[in-house]
Amino acid sequence: MALTDADVQKQIKHMMGFIEQEANEKVDEIDSKAEEEFNIEKGRLVQTQRVKIMEYYEKKDKQIEQHKKIQMSNLLNQARLKVLKARDDMITDLQNDARQRLAEIAKDPENYSVLLQGMLLQGFFQLLEPKVTVRCREQDVEMVQEAVNKNIPIYREAVKINIVVKIDTVRFLSSNICGGVEVYNDNGKIKVSNTLENRLELIAQQMMPEIRVKLFGANPNRKFLD
Repeated sequence: MALTDADVQKQIKHMMGFIEQEANEKVDEIDSKAEEEFNIEKGRLVQTQRVKIMEYYEKKDKQIEQHKKIQMSNLLNQARLKVLKARDDMITDLQNDARQRLAEIAKDPENYSVLLQGMLLQGFFQLLEPKVTVRCREQDVEMVQEAVNKNIPIYREAVKINIVVKIDTVRFLSSNICGGVEVYNDNGKIKVSNTLENRLELIAQQMMPEIRVKLFGANPNRKFLD
């Protein structure tokens, strides 16, 4: 039986409807898949940026913390340096005060002459030379000569050796020092310095650990004294 024009038009219309439906479904599928892929990519990008942001701020936090530690360390070091300087200044003041008091020693002729005698004899024993030269302040020459005269027999008796002592009357010790003597061997290459300043310096070095403990207390970080 042959199809009429109406039947043909009906079938064509039906096929067009089917094709349109298929096309719409395909478009929906593509849109859905595209949206899914977009959401996945968006999520990946967001996560990547989130990680980068977290890493950035974590790095910043570490930098800030490190900067704080450096600042704190610098402040502590500055504080320690100030304390050390204050202590050193106090020690220097004590030493200067002691040097000023040294000048009073030579103002007492009786005690100073005894001190000179001991300093000279110590120099003789340290050198153990048959000939020595003594240097002193110009104002002490007479007192030093008296001390030499007293010490020569004491030295001879102790070491059983004669000694010739010359007082240098050309090159005196500075009048700015507080007193004492320097004793040289015959060729002047070996010297025993027994000035009051030198004796003070030696005593200060020996007693410095004890002085620091008395002034500032024991250092918990130091096991042994100098």
